[in-house]
Amino acid sequence: MRRALFMYVCLCEGVTDNQIRDAIFEGCCSYRDVRTTLGVASQCGKCACLAKQVVRDTLSEVQSSQAALAYPANFVAA
Repeated sequence: MRRALFMYVCLCEGVTDNQIRDAIFEGCCSYRDVRTTLGVASQCGKCACLAKQVVRDTLSEVQSSQAALAYPANFVAA
């Protein structure tokens, strides 16, 4: 589910939570990948905790959705 609203996570680089999520959906697999790709927390660093939380939450969401696809429901014809 995509959010219509966004929140700035890194003011120094102008990075939003949606940009962090998109980076993960496009292949970033860690906070380090996101930081390298978007530059988040590369200036003052005050956003690091929030950025890490967004990364953790999004990676958990991705892993949960992949697990759901790996074990499809068994349907039995009546």
